[in-house]
Amino acid sequence: MALQTFTLKYGKGSISFDLPREQILCEVKGRPYPSVPDLEQAYRHALDHPIDAPPLRELVRPGERVTIAVSDITRVWQRNDLTLPILLETLNAAGVADEDVTIVVAMGGHRLNTVDEHMEICGREVCHRVKVINHNAEVLENMVYLGRTSRGTEVRVSRHAVETDRLILTGGTIYHYMAGYGGGRKSILPGLSHIDTIRQNHLLGLRTEAGLGSNPECASRITRGNPLHEDMMEIAGFVQPDFLINIVPNLDDGVAGIFTGNWASAWHEATRLVDRVFSVDIDAPADIVIASAGGYPRDINLYQTGKTMDNACYAMRPGGVSIILAECPLVRDPETFFKWFGYPTIGDVANALRERFFIDGWVALKQLECNGKGLIILVSRPENREALKPTGFTVASSIENALQMAYRACSTQSPKITIMPQASLTLPVVRGSHA
Repeated sequence: MALQTFTLKYGKGSISFDLPREQILCEVKGRPYPSVPDLEQAYRHALDHPIDAPPLRELVRPGERVTIAVSDITRVWQRNDLTLPILLETLNAAGVADEDVTIVVAMGGHRLNTVDEHMEICGREVCHRVKVINHNAEVLENMVYLGRTSRGTEVRVSRHAVETDRLILTGGTIYHYMAGYGGGRKSILPGLSHIDTIRQNHLLGLRTEAGLGSNPECASRITRGNPLHEDMMEIAGFVQPDFLINIVPNLDDGVAGIFTGNWASAWHEATRLVDRVFSVDIDAPADIVIASAGGYPRDINLYQTGKTMDNACYAMRPGGVSIILAECPLVRDPETFFKWFGYPTIGDVANALRERFFIDGWVALKQLECNGKGLIILVSRPENREALKPTGFTVASSIENALQMAYRACSTQSPKITIMPQASLTLPVVRGSHA
């Protein structure tokens, strides 16, 4: 029997295993796309050649106050530590002094980041040059009320975003299993919005009927007809950010493209590259899916691992098995996440969210829905086993142990297996289906 060896990322390391070659259905890799050969040169070129906007150096004026929104510690792959010095240099050359620049970590509903995490996100030099602060979604007095969207969402956004001369959004565009795509308007909602605004918007991620779980239109790659995304666009429209800088990664954790300019149209261009790189046609779902989040920080905790589970389920047949490789060094982060696994049914979780929405509850709901589609086996640190007990997921201490359990759960002695090396990024689409 011919064997094929696979090596998948796991935290900051990797896990290797062998599988019978004849059982491999497919490998969901995405499409190879080159990294920009010189990040600094490409970044400068993007700032000078934006989409539907003047170059940044012509947009800002001497003496203006500039707020820069950056993503939190769960998205350090965006490499702001390498690009922010170039952005500050461009602002300085246009007459904006460091003391007039504030970097706001767009936390949304996530926990506040530490000073050390700020250093990792922005780079030590930048943190010493300009003010770097967390957006705290809970502090009402730090918000400005801007009105209501057509769906009734009350829009309250950080004063740092509204009471500034120029607002620059930075971020990364990849698939998002609630909003269709990350990046763009997500820096405003949830990034810089009040918690009640976030909750009202995110309620659109539930079905309109009570107790029936998540809204199927709020899913990866869907924007048209996705009410949550459309509401986000309205909210960002209230703010009218001055400039957007979004990167799209490639399969090698490099930068495939840098999109700058108008906050809406530049982001739309970024989503087209995401589709080109990360949407993968498959012929059929598999009996067993083995999926890696793509390593740290995408498997930093169980909360972030939900994206990997969701994509893996698109490649798994109903009643099949998904083996999720997720080291989860901060498995219980955020602490409030795990309480959502204590409800008797998925319907009870959905009803609790309808009464008072929390994003960690929605993520738990999606993970529970994944667990209802088949057997989800988590390969994680042995010390995480106790913490993961309340979730209902099956936990394995090794890939060998997980494969033994998966084979036992399958109704065939020769199950078909799909491998997903970067499952938090790649979206499997069965040919002829709607994603």
